[in-house]
Amino acid sequence: MSFSEIGLLLLAVCAGAAGQLFLKLGALKLGKVTFTNVGDHLWRIATIPELLLGLLAYGMGAIAYILLLTRVNLSVAGPAAASVYIFTVLLGYFVFQESLSPLRLMGIGLVVCGVILIAAKA
Repeated sequence: MSFSEIGLLLLAVCAGAAGQLFLKLGALKLGKVTFTNVGDHLWRIATIPELLLGLLAYGMGAIAYILLLTRVNLSVAGPAAASVYIFTVLLGYFVFQESLSPLRLMGIGLVVCGVILIAAKA
């Protein structure tokens, strides 16, 4: 991949991770959805800034990913975009103090290895 393609990939991945971060922050404000409060929660989704930012970030990531797909093979772009998992696990750890067990660290390592192997030219 060229530098511009890597830039598009990083933009898509970072926007996706930011989207997940903001959606989680908004979901914490929203509270638990149940069968009895689903209507109220659907309305509140449109009024919680973090949720709107999360949706906007996802939209920007989707646009960057579409632009990337015009330049590289899906068989490379798709797995490389999986690197968003690395960022979301790290965001969970640093922002929400979620656990980062050795098993999760090994999973991150496997994702990194997989992205490198798929993105590498054979």
